[in-house]
Amino acid sequence: MSADPRPTDKSFGFYKRRQAAISRRRLVPVTAFYTSYSLLLLILASRTAHPYLAAAFFLAGVPVWTIVEYLFHRFVLHGRFKRSKKFYKKFYMGLANKYLDPLHWEHHARPTDALHISGQLKDLLPLFAVAVPLSFIFPLYTTPVLLAGTIQSYVAEEWIHHCLHFYNFRNRYFRHIKGYHLYHHSSHGIKMGFGITSGFWDIVFGTRFPARIRQRLSGPGRAAGRLASDNLSEAAHGAPRAAARRS
Repeated sequence: MSADPRPTDKSFGFYKRRQAAISRRRLVPVTAFYTSYSLLLLILASRTAHPYLAAAFFLAGVPVWTIVEYLFHRFVLHGRFKRSKKFYKKFYMGLANKYLDPLHWEHHARPTDALHISGQLKDLLPLFAVAVPLSFIFPLYTTPVLLAGTIQSYVAEEWIHHCLHFYNFRNRYFRHIKGYHLYHHSSHGIKMGFGITSGFWDIVFGTRFPARIRQRLSGPGRAAGRLASDNLSEAAHGAPRAAARRS
């Protein structure tokens, strides 16, 4: 657990800037390693006899990542892994309880704590070490490049998630996903809105926010921003300001 105390209103701006800097530094090795691999694969695939097919497979990694992102966020990061006494479950449920249970709930408890907002290089290295060799069972311009595109989409998602918690941009898409994600961090939205970069799979699997919430989040800038800000404040400070305002 992080040693940082919950920030007070007065110190929150300084705390947030400091955490943003830490989060950026943690993302540099992730970005450098996986982006280097993705670019190398894309360059090598472009020199094969099927460069356009390779480009198509690389771009296909984007939608592939969105479904991976949704499923992992919903069923792994928001999963509960209780220890089991059954011999065939004891080992892997014990590992899941130790490593997966704290992985995301700490982020919801302190959504601007840099130690729980960004992934580290070591997090996906075991999976990377297995998936990459297996992908080369198929031609370079197909599955290996598809995996590279998926990995690069993961890197992009990490930076987008970082920005959602630390920055404000005028871009309409950014404001839209920021509002949705911060509402997911509230006590009202924690069981919905698992898509971070896209809400498509929330629609498919029936986990998007109710219509009245979507209307408020998509409404005029100030109203939507206020709703998102209230819910981030609730998560960051442990006090539901929005509820207090209504009472």
